Amino acid sequence: MKKRFIAGVVCPKCGAMDAMLAGENAEGTVLERECIECGFIDHLSTGLNVPNEVSTRVNNKDSSPADNEPVQIVRIIE
Repeated sequence: MKKRFIAGVVCPKCGAMDAMLAGENAEGTVLERECIECGFIDHLSTGLNVPNEVSTRVNNKDSSPADNEPVQIVRIIE
């Protein structure tokens, strides 16, 4: 696991700024944060709260407006 510094992050335990390292485990499912000042370690799961894509008329393949609605003829009157 290669750890990198996170810019602008404050340690929740000691309050030191720019002292947090972050890295993922080999599977990429757990993010580990570590403070180099006080030794605080935090494990965050990255795979549990993956949001689902919101269904819209663009990505909804079940129903197509062209199939459900009849064709309407438009007349331009001058």
